[in-house]
Amino acid sequence: MSAPVFQHAILIGKPEAAGVGRTLEDIASWLAANGVEPLIEQDTAQRCDLPGYRAVALREVGRDEARSLVGIVVGGDGTMLGAARQLAPSGVPLMGINAGRLGFITDIVEARWREALGAMLQGHFEREQRAVLSGHVQRDGQTIFTGIAINDIVVNRSGATGLVELRVDVDGCAMYAQRADGLIVATPTGSTAYAMSAGGPILHPSLPGLVLVPIAAHTLSNRPIVLPDHVRIDIEVASRSDVVLNFDMQHFADLLGGDRIQLQIAPYRAVFLHPPGWNYFSTLRKKLRWHEILGVDD
Repeated sequence: MSAPVFQHAILIGKPEAAGVGRTLEDIASWLAANGVEPLIEQDTAQRCDLPGYRAVALREVGRDEARSLVGIVVGGDGTMLGAARQLAPSGVPLMGINAGRLGFITDIVEARWREALGAMLQGHFEREQRAVLSGHVQRDGQTIFTGIAINDIVVNRSGATGLVELRVDVDGCAMYAQRADGLIVATPTGSTAYAMSAGGPILHPSLPGLVLVPIAAHTLSNRPIVLPDHVRIDIEVASRSDVVLNFDMQHFADLLGGDRIQLQIAPYRAVFLHPPGWNYFSTLRKKLRWHEILGVDD
C-alpha cells in the first residue's frame, strides 16, 4: 500500500453495540500497520478497552489538524450524526462502517471494512458535503440554548399535553400559524429520517433546500413545504402547552410560550466520504427496499 492520503484517523464507536470494541481494535492495528496513526475518540476510549492509543476530544480538533485527519465511525447513523456534529466545524471528513441497522450514511459493510478502507485511504472515495442546521432559542430577548443538527430540528409537544400552536416566519415574513403535535425542520440528509415518516418529501442531498413538515397537523391545509437553504426561519411558541425542542433527537430544551427559535444553515458543512462507486439512489433502493418493488438488482 502506497502512502495514504490521511496521516491520522480518529476511531469513533458505539461501545454498547456487540463486537464494536473488537472491530475498533482490529481497525486500529490495521491502520498502524498501513502507515496511519490511529487515535481514539475520548468517550470511546473510556468505554472500550483499547490501550496504547492516544485519546482525542472531537470538539478540540482544530482546522489546522483537520487537513491530515479522517474520522472512522463504527456504529449506526446515530453514532455518525453525533461525530458529524462535533467535527463539521473543523472540516474533518468521516467514513462510516455500518454496525447498526439502517445505515443511510454509514455505508461501509462491516464485513468488508479492510477492502473499503484500503481503497479509501489511497484517495479512492466519493466526497460529499452535507448541510448543517444551526438553531438557537430566545427568551425575553436572551439566547438560552444553541445547537446544531445534521438531520433535523424538531419542535413537538411534551408528553400527554394537547396540540402545540406555532407561528412561523421566513426571512421576517409571516408564513403560517399551525396547531399540530409539532413541526420538523429537516435538511436533505434528514429528509429520509423523521420527516419522511411524517409524510415529507425526500430531498436529494445536493439540493440547497430545507423541508418543513408538520407532525399530525390539526388542518389538512398545513402541508410540507420546501424552502431554499439561505433563508432564516423563526418559530414562535404561541401556546402554553409544554413544548420540547430537539436537535437530531439528542439535545433537548424545554420551551415556554413566547419563546422564539431561530434556524438557519451553518456556514460550514459536514463532510462524508463514501466507498468508490457509491451513489445515493443505490442507498435509497437498498434501505427503502425499492429494489424489491422495481425488480432492480444491486
